[in-house]
Amino acid sequence: MSDDNVLKFERRKPKQEKKPLAPGPKKGLIWLAVVVVIALVWAYYQFIAPQGL
Repeated sequence: MSDDNVLKFERRKPKQEKKPLAPGPKKGLIWLAVVVVIALVWAYYQFIAPQGL
């Protein structure tokens, strides 16, 4: 039997999307914000908060 007239349905290969090469600055800003918040909380309890806490 010949398979010449049989249609074969195949999925298309997904196209690879171009991703940004340097996602670092955004992640860096998040880490910088976390460090700043921790530093501000420490400074509050070290210098401003009442000593009874």
